[in-house]
Amino acid sequence: MTTTAMCSGRVRCNNPHGQHEIAYTHWGDAQNPKVVLCLHGLTRNSRDFDYLAGMLATDYRVICMDVVGRGESDYLSHASDYAYSVYIHDVLTLLTQLQISEVDLVGTSMGGLIGMSLAALPHSPVKSLVLNDVGPILPQPALERIAEYLRMPPFIARDLDEAEAHIRFIYAPFGVLTDEQWQHLTRHSVRLMDGGGYRFAYDPAIVQTFQYKEEVNLWPIWSEVEQPVLLLRGAESDLLLPELVQHMQNSRPDMRVVEFAGVGHAPILMSADQIEVISTWLAHPHAHYAH
Repeated sequence: MTTTAMCSGRVRCNNPHGQHEIAYTHWGDAQNPKVVLCLHGLTRNSRDFDYLAGMLATDYRVICMDVVGRGESDYLSHASDYAYSVYIHDVLTLLTQLQISEVDLVGTSMGGLIGMSLAALPHSPVKSLVLNDVGPILPQPALERIAEYLRMPPFIARDLDEAEAHIRFIYAPFGVLTDEQWQHLTRHSVRLMDGGGYRFAYDPAIVQTFQYKEEVNLWPIWSEVEQPVLLLRGAESDLLLPELVQHMQNSRPDMRVVEFAGVGHAPILMSADQIEVISTWLAHPHAHYAH
């Protein structure tokens, strides 16, 4: 991993019941007008992007945000406020506070849905969009699988070794990672509790607003996205199905699609080949590709 300097910050945002703070990491030159914003998945956090951000930071200013209720961001007092409307408002608040007017956005799973929603806004700050293993249709079986995991009793590990073993098991769909990468994920996926032991670094209350009873259809939002799109897919993903990829390509022939073998939901964007795909595309997002 490239050792590009990283710093962190916090921004205060509004929610329906008050205020909260969101945390973010910052990579690269703060004066660089070329900005990449990275948004993580449902139970993940900004540090998933350390490898990607470290490599991109030579050419871009990279901002990685902890969505509220995850990572170093605050937990919300009312579980009902864990909603995309709040997440979208938080991103816009962050960009305003950092005086950023436009970004190339990389979004994994939930982060991709936030990115898609932002890209569909009038006068959107998103100038190009990387969707990592997510599309406008979320199949019910995959949502049920995720909900089943969320409904499990909170995992408590006695030490980091036990936490790593559990993380290697539940995140096996991320693909083949090095020991260093698994250790990195572990360190930033858990928090030391006051009484000892480690817990996951997200608010268990997010399960209360997670919808899984039926397929989710966001095609009306997708139809409003006009920016260049790079779609990444794990070849074994159950969330982004091949037939949906084809449907998306039919609606957007200019969209670039790259599939990674041996990966499910979702590519973790730590390997050199995954980072290279994103870096190359960001340099020329308007290029036309043969499918």
